[in-house]
Amino acid sequence: MSIVEFKGFAGIRLEAEAIGSEENPSILLIHGGGQTRSVWTDVAKALEKAGRRVISLDLRGHGGSEWSPDGSYDFDTYVEDLRAVLAQMATRPVVVAATLGGWIATIALGKDAATLAAGLVLVDIPTHVDRETARTISEQMRERAAQSKDASTWDLRLIDSLEVTGLSDRLAEAAPGLSIPVLSVRGALNDMGSGAEAAAFVSILPNAEFVEVEDTSLLVTGDRTETFNALLIDFLERRQPLAPPEYRSGSDARTLRDALGCFATGVTIVTATATDGSPIGLTANSFTSVSLDPPLLLVCIANNAGSATTLKAASHFAVNVLQIGQQPASDRFAGKSDDRFADTAWEPGETGVPVLTGSLSSFECVQDAIHDGGDHFILVGRVIKASFEPRRDPLLYFRGKYRRLHFA
Repeated sequence: MSIVEFKGFAGIRLEAEAIGSEENPSILLIHGGGQTRSVWTDVAKALEKAGRRVISLDLRGHGGSEWSPDGSYDFDTYVEDLRAVLAQMATRPVVVAATLGGWIATIALGKDAATLAAGLVLVDIPTHVDRETARTISEQMRERAAQSKDASTWDLRLIDSLEVTGLSDRLAEAAPGLSIPVLSVRGALNDMGSGAEAAAFVSILPNAEFVEVEDTSLLVTGDRTETFNALLIDFLERRQPLAPPEYRSGSDARTLRDALGCFATGVTIVTATATDGSPIGLTANSFTSVSLDPPLLLVCIANNAGSATTLKAASHFAVNVLQIGQQPASDRFAGKSDDRFADTAWEPGETGVPVLTGSLSSFECVQDAIHDGGDHFILVGRVIKASFEPRRDPLLYFRGKYRRLHFA
């Protein structure tokens, strides 16, 4: 066991306990309000035995983490704390979060989920938060504080400063963005919301499972931790297995595609002019430089692309490298719209080919060679003009999703 420290929002010190090999897949455990990381002790041990690296985090104002100097614990600060912790982790973990931690994780991952986490497990999370639910949670936290042998384990000012008004709407707003695998588990006797409400929330998540455990209220802090551990490890083995997927010649091509998708790339739009003078273009991310002397680059085009025949016959073409503001253009040129250029700013280049205005960089080329590449062809161009915009950031593509640069 080792102590790990993170910098939360505004530089506050957050403390966590880590067990398991750093080479194993990571699990980040987040407790509920008025608890500490110790609530996960049995869960963490089971996960370590199952071959995981486990990091149990104390939220601000709890356990070994720093308390807010002014006693303020607003919900958005907790959300930014978690996003900061995830950005500092060496790998994308599966986040396992209970009650308050589940609220925080849902909203923190509602944007850019796949860039921050590999999965999410919600434990006993109330999804319909009305006045009665808020009152029940406050009463339970006060009771927990009164029964605690050590009142200094968490900041009691949290009870009065944590505002949950409008939380139900925020959870519903975040839900469609949680494209990562999600497991929601609750005790059937949990008095904070109903199973029907929890199931309805899970139904709007893109990739989620829901399990309700009979004859129990709180899974982790109650007497059903072993049941929860079994559900959690089963979910991890199915959705985030220890053994990495493998592709063998002749096996599922999707596995090979997923493996190739681990190579992060930029995104380009390749443009040219048809014989009738009309502009044509398509989105491509298989692009690379080939040579500086002579100045050569290449881009791979699918043989069944609608513009493939025109690009093969074109004497000149352009490769436009996209910046983050051009994601709509990337989607437009990846589809089958006939009006791709109607809503896209462009101008004729030196050779007449369309050059997209505002691109990160643009390369105008004369066709140098075409090579067979299986279900694609390799279009090699000799660069005759290049321009770029150094103040913009690139639109990236990784594992089937658009990404942006993260600046530490």
